[in-house]
Amino acid sequence: MPPTRSQLAALTHDPPSFLTSSDEVLRRMAVTALDRSAAVTHFEFLAPLAQDDVASVRTAAAEKLGLCGSAGAPLLEILRSDPVAAVRESVATAYGELRDPSAIPWLAKVGQSDEDRQVREAAVAALGAIDDDAAIEPLLAAVAEGPPQVRRRAIAAITVYDDPRVEPAIRKAALDRNPGVREAAEMVVGRQIIAVTQHDH
Repeated sequence: MPPTRSQLAALTHDPPSFLTSSDEVLRRMAVTALDRSAAVTHFEFLAPLAQDDVASVRTAAAEKLGLCGSAGAPLLEILRSDPVAAVRESVATAYGELRDPSAIPWLAKVGQSDEDRQVREAAVAALGAIDDDAAIEPLLAAVAEGPPQVRRRAIAAITVYDDPRVEPAIRKAALDRNPGVREAAEMVVGRQIIAVTQHDH
């Protein structure tokens, strides 16, 4: 049965107290409501939920592990192979939040080969968020070879890097056969031109 109005009111007031609820909906909502401070403070209750029997709870917990610093890393490594795509997507998002360079090889692999498009997109976005030079090669590959949605996400992600290969890759993408990819690349090229013009003045 769905949560009662009084339960929802109590959860809004004190989300951590519902992390151990027997109700899967309340557990998921409690995890989702955690901010960074609460996730760290209540990590001992959050951690078991990363291996919850309910996929939606694992999904919510995986993303919050990205707020917990190095403490969440071992659990994220376990969740990399979760059979549920939404969980793997949350793992990728969490790595972007952690900015953990050690996750780059996994993110690069997932960004190329995961069967789920949203997981691939999240992995590519995380490669940009980590902002480590080791991510440049896989992002260049994603710009050139990924499916359209992944190419678009990779274009946005790679703009944080100051590397001589980035601008040619984006200019090439501006000629892509996919209109969405072209638009994403043209927006980046336009911003670069504006920035150069403003700098000259």
